[in-house]
Amino acid sequence: MSKYGFDTVIDRRGTNSLKYDFARERGKPDGLLPMWVADMDFAAPPEVLEELRKTVNFGVFGYSEVKADYYTAAANWFLSRFGFGFGPADVVKTPGVVFALALAVKAYTLPGDAVLIQTPVYYPFFEVIQNNGRKVAANPLVYKDGAYSIDFDDFERKIIESGARLFILCSPHNPVGRVWTRAELEQIRTVCKNRGVTVVSDEIHCDFVYPGHTHTAYGTLDPDAVICTSPSKTFNLAGLQTANIIIKNAALRKKFKAELAASGYSQLNAPGLAATERAYTDGAGWLKELLAYLGGNVAFAREFLTARLPRVRLAPTEGTYLLWLDFSAYGLTQAELDAKIIRGARLWLDSGTIFGIDGAGFQRMNIACPRAILADALNRLAAGVGN
Repeated sequence: MSKYGFDTVIDRRGTNSLKYDFARERGKPDGLLPMWVADMDFAAPPEVLEELRKTVNFGVFGYSEVKADYYTAAANWFLSRFGFGFGPADVVKTPGVVFALALAVKAYTLPGDAVLIQTPVYYPFFEVIQNNGRKVAANPLVYKDGAYSIDFDDFERKIIESGARLFILCSPHNPVGRVWTRAELEQIRTVCKNRGVTVVSDEIHCDFVYPGHTHTAYGTLDPDAVICTSPSKTFNLAGLQTANIIIKNAALRKKFKAELAASGYSQLNAPGLAATERAYTDGAGWLKELLAYLGGNVAFAREFLTARLPRVRLAPTEGTYLLWLDFSAYGLTQAELDAKIIRGARLWLDSGTIFGIDGAGFQRMNIACPRAILADALNRLAAGVGN
């Protein structure tokens, strides 16, 4: 049993959990084991829960803002872990990173413009571009020998051909699990600077990096980039809807804040602000143990797949708590594969093609759960898909 109870199974059913309680509403049969949406089945750090109890017990939830301690806590976290420093004036608070990506698309492009992304990628990237009347320019990642890399010739060519002036970077990358090297990010910076492209970097998974890999905060390479951060993944606080968007360039920050004002949104919710400050102040010990536990889950899954499902190829999981599983050796269409996962294995995973056509033949599995649940999921997979 871990100090923080990561082996404890918490029954989330009947709590209005998107992950557990909305299968039917999302077109899935009841009774599936959900391993899809990227939240964790672990309780938040006890220090954060203590802070939330204080906030609730106070009993008044009026309009709330933050003082210097909030900015200090966030800045110290990113400076101590990634060498990325920023001041209070650089921070724009939003109710989430996806919300911020949509604002950035509207702030830095015009209707009809192209926005560059690297596919397969987190599906809201497509949505915030297309739903705001912009076009997707895709730089497909290269999948070779079971691993992913960037085709930089295509990256620059797509910028030139599409006329894109905005690139949304996913770092670490969801769903393929890459933690980009400093050299790769420097090459991205060079191309984007030379071509006049603004970089918006989604770094929501930055705290989930496994031994042998290092997250390089893109803001340490490019002070003109827009860096999207949130405690939501790190501390399982997604429902509290708090994100900190770091924009050091004053002109870019002004444009972004203008779109935020146009959205009608102002103060964030009081519990979310309190939880964020406490998490960044006192959450490091909890996260250290969580990372060790998740690393164990990755190793457990890899060993299981090797022994029981040798035709399923696991992309190297350098970061995030999401497995990217390649089922292409089975020779199934995506619809056939999805049916085997749902009806055969009784699992709810994320179908690869929602991340773009480059995700065909894949499934994304969330392993941020007690190992007993992971073992159940993998056994279901073996029974439903076969070796």
